[in-house]
Amino acid sequence: MRRTVPKKEPSQKEPTAPSFEQALSELESLVETLERGDLTLEDSLKSFERGVALTRTCQMALKEAEQKIQILTDQRVDAEPEPFDRDN
Repeated sequence: MRRTVPKKEPSQKEPTAPSFEQALSELESLVETLERGDLTLEDSLKSFERGVALTRTCQMALKEAEQKIQILTDQRVDAEPEPFDRDN
């Protein structure tokens, strides 16, 4: 018997990752809010969790940019891009 995967509705778009600049700006705002200390413990934990996700987004964007720069500045004619490991 063949299984079919239900199609997503066009309105159910997967959230896209913010740009580096957007993530950094939101992260800076979260840090300021957490440093004020006026959040509840639950809200602080939610903000911290969001901050960790934003940090990972920024780190991934920086790694990708670094790899592109290395490729562009490589003097070898046969230089090839290496697969990017998004998990590290």
